[in-house]
Amino acid sequence: MSRRSLLRALGAGAALAGGAALTGCGVPAAYVQPGDRAGRDRSAQDRSVHFANWPLYIDTDEKNESRRPTLAAFTERTGIKVRYTEEINDNDEFFGKVSPALMNHQETGRDLIVISDWMAARFVRLGWVQEMDRARQPNVTRYLDPQLRSPAFDEGRLHSVPWQSGITGIAYNRKKLGRELRSTADLWADDLRGRVTLLSGLDESFALLMQGEGVDVTRWTEDDFHDMCDRVERMVKRRHIRRFTGNDYIKDLDSGDVLACQAYSGDVIQLQADNPDIAFVVPEEGGELWAESLMIPNLAHHKRNAEALIDHYYQPEVAAELASWVNYVCPVPAARDVLASAKDEETAALAEDPLIFPDDEMRRRLAIARDITSAERVRLAQRWNTIAGL
Repeated sequence: MSRRSLLRALGAGAALAGGAALTGCGVPAAYVQPGDRAGRDRSAQDRSVHFANWPLYIDTDEKNESRRPTLAAFTERTGIKVRYTEEINDNDEFFGKVSPALMNHQETGRDLIVISDWMAARFVRLGWVQEMDRARQPNVTRYLDPQLRSPAFDEGRLHSVPWQSGITGIAYNRKKLGRELRSTADLWADDLRGRVTLLSGLDESFALLMQGEGVDVTRWTEDDFHDMCDRVERMVKRRHIRRFTGNDYIKDLDSGDVLACQAYSGDVIQLQADNPDIAFVVPEEGGELWAESLMIPNLAHHKRNAEALIDHYYQPEVAAELASWVNYVCPVPAARDVLASAKDEETAALAEDPLIFPDDEMRRRLAIARDITSAERVRLAQRWNTIAGL
C-alpha cells in the first residue's frame, strides 16, 4: 500500500469533521498580522523540534521500523532531538485540529508541519505560518527545484518549502487497453465507457481536467471551471465515468476493472513494481505539478531548529535517501546524481525515472495550478460535489 493510499483510507470522511465546519460553512477564520506570528524561540535552550507529518512519508530502517535514518543523522549532526509524529491523515481534519489555537493566537505544540499545497495556500492567506529565514537555509536556497520556487499561493516561497512533490496525470493498463493514451481527451473514447475513474476531491481533480480543455491553469477562471464541469457532467450522464474515487483507483486499475484513470505519479511507481503493464502519462495538454510543503506554524517554540531540519533535507545526499524510499517527485534535482552513483542497481535506476526526476520534455507539460480562493470555494465545491455525488 502506498503512502498516499494509506492516508486516503485513514482520512476517508474526515473532511466532514473538524476543519470542514470552520472552512466550508461560512465561519470566518481569523487573519493574523505578521507582527503577531513569532513566538519566543527556545531553540538555543531546548535542542528539540516537533515535526508532524503524514503516515509512511519518510524513510525507515528495515530492521527497526521505528528508526528513521535521515532523522537520526540530523540529530547526530546537530544534537537536536526530533519528536516525529504521523498525525496528519487528512488536510481538513488537521486544519480542524490546529485551527482553534491558531485562530486564538495560541501555539499549536508543533514546530513543523506538512500539508498539501491547496491547504498551504489557506494557511498563508490566514497568516497562520511564519516566514522562514533563508539565511539559515543555504541548501534550500541552492538546491530547491526552480519549477517549485514561486507558487501563486506563496510567491518566493517565503512561508513554505516542498517536502515532496508529485504529478497528477493519467494511469492506464497498457496491456488490457491495447494502445497508448496521450491526452486527457483520450479518456472520453467510446471503448472506455464505464472503465474510467476520476478523483473525487475537487482540489485533486480540477486542474488536470481543465488542462484537458486547453486551459492555462496558472490563471484559470470560473468560466473555465464550469466549462470543464459541463463536460464531466455529460460523461456522468452517459455512464462513461465508472465512479469518482479516492486512492482506491489503485485496486481497480490493477485488477483491470478500470482501464484508465486520474492518478498520482508516486502511486503508479509502486504499482509498476508488481504490474509492469500499468503506464503513467503526463497528457499532451499538460499535467498538474503539486507539492506537499513544510511550514512553521505561528508561535512555534523551536523555529530555528525547524529551519535547520528543513535545510537538512535539502542536502542532495539526504534528499536522495528520502526519494529512494517515498518515490515521489524529488524537490532537489541534485539528488539525481547521488542516486545515479549508487552501487545498488535498483536504487541507481531511480535516477532515470522521470516520475521522480522529470526530464525537460516532461517539465514543459507541467504546471502548478493557481489555488481556489476562499471566495470561490463554496460555490465551486457545490457544483463539483453534485457531479461527483459527494
